[in-house]
Amino acid sequence: MSADSVLLFCNFIVLPGWLLLLFLPKWKFTLGIICTAVIPFSLGLVYVGLFLSQLGSMPEGAGFGSLTEISKMFSNPYALAAGWIHYLAFDLFVGAWEVYDSQKNGLTHWIVAPCLLLTLMLGPVGLALYLTIRAILTKKFEVYGNV
Repeated sequence: MSADSVLLFCNFIVLPGWLLLLFLPKWKFTLGIICTAVIPFSLGLVYVGLFLSQLGSMPEGAGFGSLTEISKMFSNPYALAAGWIHYLAFDLFVGAWEVYDSQKNGLTHWIVAPCLLLTLMLGPVGLALYLTIRAILTKKFEVYGNV
């Protein structure tokens, strides 16, 4: 299967999760199974498979130690697809956490929805907006309980 086909498939895999987070955040399966477990786990398996399948195919000097090494690594289309899948899995996981945390803290969903859209498109920007809104509305400045 081509790297483009794998990427396209994974892009479609995350869509149901994001739609559930946006439109059915309180449905019992949204957080419990579909978003926090099944989809990110499946993407993780694809990521591992892609990454491991390319270990012997990396260009000379590819690695994680510098931008030059990373650039060389991502010149391999399968490694590049794996990198994007990494974003897909973690952004969805973060979006599910935002919905879970907002429900735990009693925030209305219409306030969280723009954060979810930003998390989908710009990852850390959506998380930063959510944490800012939550801090203002709940006076909670920690992320993990009483930090």
